[in-house]
Amino acid sequence: MIFGFSAARAEDPVQATIRECPGCGLFQTVPQLRPGLTARCARCATILHRARRHPLNHSLALSLASLVLLTVLCLSTLMTVRTAGIVHSAGLFSGPEELVRRGMAALAVVVVFVTVGAPITRLLGTLYVLLRIREARPPAHLRRVFRVVEWLSPWSMVEVFVFGVFVAYVKLRDLVTIELNSGVYALLALTFALVWYDGALDREAVWHALDRDSAPDASRLAPQTRLVPKQAIGCEACLLVSVHEQEGASCPRCGSLLHARKADSIARTWALIIAAAVLYVPANLYPVLTVVQLGAGQPSTILGGVRELVMAEMYPLAALVFFASIAVPMLKLIGLSIMLIATQRGRGGWLRDRTTLYHVVRWIGRWSMIDIFMEALLGALVQFGTVITIEPGVGALAFCGVVILTMLAAETFDPRAMWDAAADRQLAAG
Repeated sequence: MIFGFSAARAEDPVQATIRECPGCGLFQTVPQLRPGLTARCARCATILHRARRHPLNHSLALSLASLVLLTVLCLSTLMTVRTAGIVHSAGLFSGPEELVRRGMAALAVVVVFVTVGAPITRLLGTLYVLLRIREARPPAHLRRVFRVVEWLSPWSMVEVFVFGVFVAYVKLRDLVTIELNSGVYALLALTFALVWYDGALDREAVWHALDRDSAPDASRLAPQTRLVPKQAIGCEACLLVSVHEQEGASCPRCGSLLHARKADSIARTWALIIAAAVLYVPANLYPVLTVVQLGAGQPSTILGGVRELVMAEMYPLAALVFFASIAVPMLKLIGLSIMLIATQRGRGGWLRDRTTLYHVVRWIGRWSMIDIFMEALLGALVQFGTVITIEPGVGALAFCGVVILTMLAAETFDPRAMWDAAADRQLAAG
């Protein structure tokens, strides 16, 4: 077994633990890092651990502040628009309410979940864990709570919603008189607090604190030495490496089911990609919104919206919408397809680059929701009868399906399979 370690300063740590790289599957020793240092996989450069500079009390304060700001945001209005003597205001829930009225309840549920449900559950869970972790013997259920908090991380999209509000504001400036309300400032403050919270929270420190006095069965844990048993399995949720005779056992720390590799990763990822590719066609052919002005309707597709921004000489905004709504979904579909085909053929070239591509695809997927947030907000704000009305289109529903399916595909794909397939082919050839 090969071990590797890379960090900003390798001379610091002494106490080591074993980690399985989530990018390539290599088991390696990771020392206890000083604040600010980062441990990367020696083979694929995936980050194994990043020691934060701030104590957990810092994250506790940030999660509490974020929760207060999210509450203020839910109770405030975002924008007010005026035209022809008619006034409309919209808050965080106005867009989903309009989607329900238009017969798009499924899309409304998604918008509420990623802007309110996931963030508030994540913040409440973090707050609960960080408060009770101070007890002499933290209760065992805190591990399950924190596991849910971590799972919700990619589905919390407040920072994406900010860009959706910005695009909606720019689009409305030439149509109606628009005024920003207190909710927008609460949203900006919340976004700043959440980004700070994500950067400050040391998840490894939380898991370590949750493990205190838990005394799991020592025979199931991998010894903290340079010798890793063949039955060692790394937990995908809490990253603990433990020893089991067979798959399907529970992680002794967080209770997740343990698998050496994600089950049926290739087949499930292909199914999700094909479904997303099918939905990608109507998502771009059908209108995502329709502007009805003085009784005449002007349906607009995603690409049509980009064209309108270019004609209005809003080039940075056009580039943002094009990148988030057209380039990113295509990148995800093509990128995942390349990785799947290379894995099935056992290709050994560009493994490190393909692993990096996987991390990029996994991180970037959520930003395609900008268009959905913008359309929901426009539909709620611009309802002025025959003067001007904006209606969300069926293309938005298909596009949201593309975003969700590609995000699920990235979570389902196991990048370690690329390295396994290349190693198997090399072994067979040698």
